[in-house]
Amino acid sequence: MGIDVDLLHKIKGVIECPSPDKDIRRFDANMRLFPPFLDNDVFPLTIKNTLLQSCYLRNTEWACGVAVYTGNQTKLGMCRGIPEPKLTAVDAMIDKLTGAIFVFQIVVVIVLGIAGNVWKDTEGRKLWYVRYPKEGPWYELLVIPLRFELLCSIMIPISIKVSLDLVKSLYAKFIDWDDQMVDPETGIRSNATNTAISEDLGQVEYILTDKTGTLTENKMIFKRCCISGRFYGNENGDALTDAQLLNAVSTGSADVIQFLKVMAICNTVIPVRSKSGTISYKALSQDEEALVCAAARLRMVFENKNGNILDINFNASPIRYEVLDTLEFTSDRKRMSVVVRDCQSGEIFLLSKGADETILPLTYSGQQVRTFAEAVEQYAQMGLRTLCLAWRKLEEDEYNEWASMFKEANSTLVDREWRVAEVCQRLEHDFEILGVAAIEDRLQDGVPETIETLRKAGINFWMLTGDKMNTAIQIALSCNFVSPEPKGQLLIIDGKTEDEVCRSLERVLLTTRITESEPKDVAFVVDGWALEIALKHYRKPFTELAILSRTAICCRVTPSQKAQLVELLKLCDYRTLAIGDGGNDVRMIQQADIGVGISGREGLQAARAADYSIGKFRFLKRLILVHGRYSYNRTAFLSQYSFYKSLLICFIQIFSSFISGVSGTSLFNSVSLMAYNVFYTSVPVLVSVLDKDLSERTVMQHPQILFYCQAGRLLNPSTFAGWFGRSLFHAIVVFVITIHSYAFEKSEMEEVAMVALSGCIWLQAFVVALETNSFTILQHLAIWGNLVGFYVINWIVSAIPATGMYTIMFRLCKQPSYWITMILIVATGMGPVLALKYLRYTYRSSKINILQQAERLGGPILSLGIIEPQSRSSLDKDLAPLSITQPKNRTSVYEPLLSESPSATRRSIGPAQRFDFFQSQPPLASTHTRKDN
Repeated sequence: MGIDVDLLHKIKGVIECPSPDKDIRRFDANMRLFPPFLDNDVFPLTIKNTLLQSCYLRNTEWACGVAVYTGNQTKLGMCRGIPEPKLTAVDAMIDKLTGAIFVFQIVVVIVLGIAGNVWKDTEGRKLWYVRYPKEGPWYELLVIPLRFELLCSIMIPISIKVSLDLVKSLYAKFIDWDDQMVDPETGIRSNATNTAISEDLGQVEYILTDKTGTLTENKMIFKRCCISGRFYGNENGDALTDAQLLNAVSTGSADVIQFLKVMAICNTVIPVRSKSGTISYKALSQDEEALVCAAARLRMVFENKNGNILDINFNASPIRYEVLDTLEFTSDRKRMSVVVRDCQSGEIFLLSKGADETILPLTYSGQQVRTFAEAVEQYAQMGLRTLCLAWRKLEEDEYNEWASMFKEANSTLVDREWRVAEVCQRLEHDFEILGVAAIEDRLQDGVPETIETLRKAGINFWMLTGDKMNTAIQIALSCNFVSPEPKGQLLIIDGKTEDEVCRSLERVLLTTRITESEPKDVAFVVDGWALEIALKHYRKPFTELAILSRTAICCRVTPSQKAQLVELLKLCDYRTLAIGDGGNDVRMIQQADIGVGISGREGLQAARAADYSIGKFRFLKRLILVHGRYSYNRTAFLSQYSFYKSLLICFIQIFSSFISGVSGTSLFNSVSLMAYNVFYTSVPVLVSVLDKDLSERTVMQHPQILFYCQAGRLLNPSTFAGWFGRSLFHAIVVFVITIHSYAFEKSEMEEVAMVALSGCIWLQAFVVALETNSFTILQHLAIWGNLVGFYVINWIVSAIPATGMYTIMFRLCKQPSYWITMILIVATGMGPVLALKYLRYTYRSSKINILQQAERLGGPILSLGIIEPQSRSSLDKDLAPLSITQPKNRTSVYEPLLSESPSATRRSIGPAQRFDFFQSQPPLASTHTRKDN
């Protein structure tokens, strides 16, 4: 409606709208203006002319509006919920280990509490110097257990959460600072929004990815077309330079001109003319921009849009149309139409473009559509996106009758979308198909190499796209998603009814089982309709198929279906990563364990909703293999070391109680205990954030080593048991040597405590040094400088009389026996650890050890052998015959890389493969059994 700017402040009216809701896709309201501002009695308002909170205005200097919902009642405000915190696999394991330590702590407290009370009643009361009273109150039985509870409280390191949060923040900064993950075209850097889940990147098992804008550049280029049965662009691959098409435009071919008119008019594009006179186009859809630009190159130039008036220029001849109505595109209609009036002749036309399955069935009886269907199929085989263009002439009476119904449908406040779609269908029929336009969306640089590398790392890929099946399959083949025949095999699940989908799903499952013993890369393809039925009625067999197949291509899927597929894999206990670039990928990204958004041409919706944002898909390889793997390795060491140092000092406290009448008194004073956790042992381990077991180059060359992280080989009950045993052994060494050296010399208890504390500090310095793979100056300063700092701090404290440690450290450092004791503690404590490490490195070396040795020797790193799918005949041996309704149990052969010991197991099921790391290193085998949910 047109209103003079000077009269805007005098406008009065009312807006009829529904109650506030969180549906940002719909706003069904009406506006009524009071006299004298009457354009129409009712003006419909939709989400198209509604600005959401935090939106930006483009192509206009100002806008006048009214606030309908405010505060927490805005649509975006109501969509805001408390996001569920994402718990990483490492955090879950740490919680389990903490629970186990807590149970162990309770057992120790109970046992020692009982032993202390027994000793007190049998021996303690007989000793005059202990001064136990003959009789005491009943609650005296609780005193000793409570003492031991205080002593054992440090078993669970409170500082572990603080340390982990600190290092995880540094992991996120490493991603932000990585210059190798900067998009050279846009200068966009990678960004870690979530700083708490970096280690999960190293344990990803499934990647679910969008296609357009994620795998492809989302830069649409008009490549080919078929007009009235004639194909253009087949010889040179570019219709815009095809001599036949250019000649048809020059000679004024009626069909070609009408085809170009639909390309130029049927859209929501806004032309913008610069000061120099050049015209650029602003469009919400890259497809529409490609069509309008292609029409302009073929002399059908969309020059101006003033309200509802469109100015077109063809061969220097101006043409003007008035847009009467716009039948907007929806995911259900899969087409867009406009009703226009030729301002010269007054004739009314309906122009439409959309998917072939929605346009071709609407043709008038008698038109042959076989050629157009073949063109769609041929272009889809090339991996091109296709749109069918159609039109028909409308009579004035027919349009007027329909326009009143369309206006009424747009004005309803209940079920407006459904009513509008029904009215649109009454007009969209008896089309004359003009032709098929094919648009190319090129793959991003490095996509095939990235997918191939990550698949070598044991990561499975699912493509979730809204494109048609043939287009998605061709893109999947071109980016190494699926291996071509005969190495690969595609199994299609289709059908429109439950019975058809059931038979198709059963056939695909049976074929998948049969091909398990063959070296084939099996993938299944499913469209949105069949997927909806499968998830609703045949969820268990579909889940089984998802587990058996490494690759899936899901076509014509909705945003909600993408989220459902992520949830399905998460319920199977897989660690999932979802990556996309558009608003329709947000639900999938938020549902996944790790969400990655690409800052692409569709805006920043996905990037802002994701845990990590990157500029290009190829950066995903470095994000997972380098940052994810390093983060997992470092977090695994830091968390277990935190338990080790706390258990070490706690065990010494427990052992000292046996020479103090099991009374629960502390060997160390509170200041020493506090300094031990805060200063002496925290600084060296924090610099583990710089540790690299292998160089980045080696990790990128050998992605298979990611299996160690995926399997949780560095942090599990087995590795924790090793650290637990190490802490117990070192506590025994420190206690025995200290007591033997000083207690029998009738030294003061403070001196004995300081010797034991010194032994712990020396041991932890050598433990950190032993577990460090790559030393830097900062790490040397942290490890050995911390050891020197221990003595500096205690010399200062020993010089203060009020501390209770007056002159203790001065006296100890003057005694040769003190230094001999330290040497004995280090030699006795580290000797067996070094021996075990040497034996394992020499006789049971892992693939990582071999790569480390090759790096340190400076020789060439051996290349990987050919990766072939391993026979999966052992899967489901004990299962009943295939039944679409029967639950299944499944046995899986695991990757040989994980088989350093027969008991090696993996947390989740992955399609089995054989990885020949080195031609001289034959793989081992291991098995794992699991029941599906």
